[in-house]
Amino acid sequence: MKERAYPRAEVTRRGERSIREGHPWVYHTEVTHWEGCISGELTDVVSSRGSYLGTGFYNEHSKIRLRLISRNANDAFDEAFFRRRLRHAWEYRKAVMGTGEDIRCCRLIFGEADFFPGLTVDRFDRILVAQVLSLGMELRKEMLFRLLVEILREDGQEIDGIYERNDVPIREREGLSQGKGFFPLEGEPIPAGTSALLRENGIAYQVDFENGQKTGFFLDQKYNRQAVARLSRGRRVLDCFTHTGSFALNAALGGAQSVHGVDVSEAAVELAQSNARRNGLEDRITFQAANVFDLLPSLPENGQSGYDFIILDPPAFTKSRQTVEHAARGYKEINLRAMKLLPRGGYLATCSCSHFMTEPLFLGMLREAAADASVSLRQIEARQQSPDHPILWNVPETNYLKFYLFQVV
Repeated sequence: MKERAYPRAEVTRRGERSIREGHPWVYHTEVTHWEGCISGELTDVVSSRGSYLGTGFYNEHSKIRLRLISRNANDAFDEAFFRRRLRHAWEYRKAVMGTGEDIRCCRLIFGEADFFPGLTVDRFDRILVAQVLSLGMELRKEMLFRLLVEILREDGQEIDGIYERNDVPIREREGLSQGKGFFPLEGEPIPAGTSALLRENGIAYQVDFENGQKTGFFLDQKYNRQAVARLSRGRRVLDCFTHTGSFALNAALGGAQSVHGVDVSEAAVELAQSNARRNGLEDRITFQAANVFDLLPSLPENGQSGYDFIILDPPAFTKSRQTVEHAARGYKEINLRAMKLLPRGGYLATCSCSHFMTEPLFLGMLREAAADASVSLRQIEARQQSPDHPILWNVPETNYLKFYLFQVV
């Protein structure tokens, strides 16, 4: 291999095999030798025989010791390289989301799936909300943010600013501090306020990107909400874990007879009620602040609950392999309750946004719940996250959202 400008880290055969299969992460247990590596800076990864495998960001503080950004030994990691990568991500969104309403409300950068490990950027109309979860991206965010805004504006997009939601504990595993606030773009004023008005599926939402969950709004369910809307006409809908009311609003706009949304957060319920009023749907939707695990058992069973369509969109019950078994019990409880509450011929939308609750585990849980509820499930659709959250087949972590529509028979 020709002389390289970067330090080298040698990996085990297991690490080599993982890289050759396309995964961009090298764990600390897979690094056998390193020399001159600096946390946050680029390092070449080589096999035990010295053959080049790729280049990535090194971090001595993280269990993910290296995050690859290229397997091409001819790449020069200058500003032009990152501009090209960002432009590819933007062109991809235009291709899969179109150039209308959807492109103004979508995920622009999805970490490893866009070859920006540890970086997420969501667009809420004129505001970009970013989450930086790796040291390599942290050290380059000023350049990346500037380039991304330039690319969007060159394409006629109006962008007022970038807000960082770095208030997550996972940053500490990278040796980074937590925090949130507007990122200063050189020579530009800081936007006033920390909420944005966006439109999705014809519905207007006020999004609190400072205090809302994740970056303020769950964009990955965009087209799943459309599927729920199509099935809601004339039905009595119960939307569990409603958050800011997105599924409930889509159901109401789709012609539901009535919709009741439930969430444990009073602040979320207040925002959901405000969104219902904003869209003139308050006459068909009611909201309640309650724990779904307490509410479902309190409702009459055997189709007497008053609902013939139940939506289960819970937060991730597990964020690690160690808690999957406990999470599976939680998923089973709410699905079993919902199946018992629905009349024969009723409808169920159910999902999991946890990568660790894999599809085989999720489907196995649903089969057990249906058996215990003495019902059969007629599958209508199996769906995933919207395409602005692309799934990279070599990186299973990018494939996380399972969404199913069933008729209970």
